[in-house]
Amino acid sequence: MTALAACGSGGKDGADAKTVTLVTHDSFSVSKSVRAAFEKESGYKLKVLPGGDAGKAVNQAILSKGNPQGDVFFGIDNTLLSRGLKEGIFSPYRAKGLDNVPAALQLDKGEHRVTPLDYGDTCVNYDRAYFAKHKIAPPKTFDDLVKPAYKNLLVTENSATSSPGLAFQLGTVAKYGAEGWQSYWKKLKANGVEVVDGWEQAYYERFSGSAAAKGKGDKPLVVSYASSPPSEVLGKKPAPKEAPTGIATGTCFRQIEFGGLLKDAPNEKGGKALLDFLLSKKFQEDVPLQMYVNPARKDAKVPALFTKYGTTIDKPETLAPETITKNREQWIKQWFSLVLK
Repeated sequence: MTALAACGSGGKDGADAKTVTLVTHDSFSVSKSVRAAFEKESGYKLKVLPGGDAGKAVNQAILSKGNPQGDVFFGIDNTLLSRGLKEGIFSPYRAKGLDNVPAALQLDKGEHRVTPLDYGDTCVNYDRAYFAKHKIAPPKTFDDLVKPAYKNLLVTENSATSSPGLAFQLGTVAKYGAEGWQSYWKKLKANGVEVVDGWEQAYYERFSGSAAAKGKGDKPLVVSYASSPPSEVLGKKPAPKEAPTGIATGTCFRQIEFGGLLKDAPNEKGGKALLDFLLSKKFQEDVPLQMYVNPARKDAKVPALFTKYGTTIDKPETLAPETITKNREQWIKQWFSLVLK
């Protein structure tokens, strides 16, 4: 009896079958009540293991292939997806509720190695107060960012380590073409663009429009999301007429974020239950005000705060996944040589 109990208490390699581990990026967030609901409904304790910005987290998942750090990965997006699929870090699983996700978001529809969980548009955000104080019109487009009026004002993320940083670069590729984007970045570098490792550092430390920076940030332009402004309004009383930050709508690139069951997951059964939950309406309706992106489910309700203060991008820049797959590594190397050397 004792021996049987010992064998039954763990998953693969003795992993705790009562715990399911989510490997993710530092920006993952879920409300306490929703997390508690998952644990109550599933019987599993949820362990969240953040691993830096999305690019770093994906790299770590690839390096630990065959002996994954957890059961489910959350946070690989369309800019990095092909790399994860090529490396074979996911096991196929069709999550419950997938019928409620638009086909346009299902980039691995045939095999279901990953599940679309949210989407958003990477765009340059601006600090309204800064531009009002200096009586300068905020930028609207990629072209604007290289103008003298915006010299030394922009901070972006490293394309090699950050998914929003890579998305911003891909936006310039989509805008200026495979032949023109490098010339654009030469101009952007000459105009004083600052590059940091990841989104958390760029937005929370360097951006002057972030309340979290507490006035220490000195860059009034940052690469973030079209849905970031609501985060600067949440909890403010009385509610302002508009968010203190705005969106340069001509600088946007569409990102789709996925989750997947990690191959050789210690707790495969728990991982499947977690993926089902991540696509459930309960979690999906928690996403907007936790991570400030749009839920993948088309039947998930979006909070009024999110719709009032966020910005809908009707025509974001896009690139075909196969184009990203074919060129991503070369583009990143070229970007690195142009901007950081």
